[in-house]
Amino acid sequence: MSLVERYAQASMPTQAGELTLVVYREAASEKEHMAVVAGPVDRLAGEDVLCRVHSECWTGETLGSLKCDCREQFDRALLAIVTTGRGVVIYLRQEGRGIGLGNKIRAYALQSAGADTVEANQQLGFAADLRSYELAAAMLQDLGVRSVALMTNNPEKTSGLERAGVRVAERVPHWAGRNEHNREYLDAKKTKLGHES
Repeated sequence: MSLVERYAQASMPTQAGELTLVVYREAASEKEHMAVVAGPVDRLAGEDVLCRVHSECWTGETLGSLKCDCREQFDRALLAIVTTGRGVVIYLRQEGRGIGLGNKIRAYALQSAGADTVEANQQLGFAADLRSYELAAAMLQDLGVRSVALMTNNPEKTSGLERAGVRVAERVPHWAGRNEHNREYLDAKKTKLGHES
């Protein structure tokens, strides 16, 4: 039995270009995740598909928070798949590297008191990163994607997808801009979470 089922699909014009949204529901909880596809969905199947696996960031994507680079990474990924003419952004509902919105805001308070992003999660009793990639793998499998050119700086995302059964043919560096508010966050991602250039 698959971890997800395809629930809804429709095309939508966006600032990045024409995209198709494919909504998936988790079999266990009915929580919804999304594949954002550039080009015809039926032509996505195959090898070396340009792909980003992106975790929800309500503070960055909705409020425009400058404490992270999530919105810019998401926008750049959409532009990249539209420019290429074939690709997918898997959008997972795993706010705050898997700790949820409320705990993410609690972590922000700890960061204001001097903790970095990893230390804040640990002070709340969480691992530095609780995200899982099995759902992304199930969505990619449903779309017929056999291997990806993965837009990421995170080696754990690469290995997590591979453990879940998705071959990563290439890692495509995916850095966004630095600012005075996210500098320490980006530094912690490099030094403590092993993010690569």
